Amino acid sequence: MSQFKPMGDRGILIEFEQIISADTSARIRHITTSIENSKNPAVIEVIPAYASVCVVYNPCIANYDALKEFLSSFLIKSSDNDITNDTVFEIPVLYSHETGPDLDFVSNHCGLSVEEIISIHTSAEYLIYMLGFAPGFPYLGGMDERIAAPRLKVPRKKITPGSVGIAGSQTGMYPIESPGGWQLIGQTPVKLYDPERSPAVYYNAGDYIKYRAIDKPEFKHIQELVKSNTYEVKSWGKSRY
Repeated sequence: MSQFKPMGDRGILIEFEQIISADTSARIRHITTSIENSKNPAVIEVIPAYASVCVVYNPCIANYDALKEFLSSFLIKSSDNDITNDTVFEIPVLYSHETGPDLDFVSNHCGLSVEEIISIHTSAEYLIYMLGFAPGFPYLGGMDERIAAPRLKVPRKKITPGSVGIAGSQTGMYPIESPGGWQLIGQTPVKLYDPERSPAVYYNAGDYIKYRAIDKPEFKHIQELVKSNTYEVKSWGKSRY
């Protein structure tokens, strides 16, 4: 079930059932791609989220009713025979008290050892539901509820780029220096967002992230490779259906 809502004088929101699920995410990705591929001159930008798609449009080319009629044609759900070949990106992470200042809190909150937290966190391939908050910040689903932890009561004013965190039953990572309230458990040496690189962000909504635990020497080695622009993020294909 879906519905349309106006977003100011040049936006239209397509809302779906307000639940976070892989099926809803797949439908949103299908609709987003279809709208983008239509090359409609009235469409300026298509922004997918957890359970909605926002379409920014030029009101000088099409009004709200005309765009709503146009978008309605994309609401036919993709069939179960459709195959989406997404990509899994492996992100190396140094889990330590130096790079993950909240490791002990998460460990105590969950009643698990630090080693168990790391083992569980690196065991899954996390679906990227959406990118937001900051350039390249991935909101990842599929985290084991055993390591779920609440946000900080008082957000940090400055978080180091590459920091990996947990908030509720979600996990994610900070591509740039920014404020934030997630529980930090590690850091990746990979430069997640680089405006001088093409693409500036390796991954997109609909792709997957797989974390791999590394030690401090490998962390420093990858940092050097990143500085020299010779580091390549490992990736492989994943069929959603």
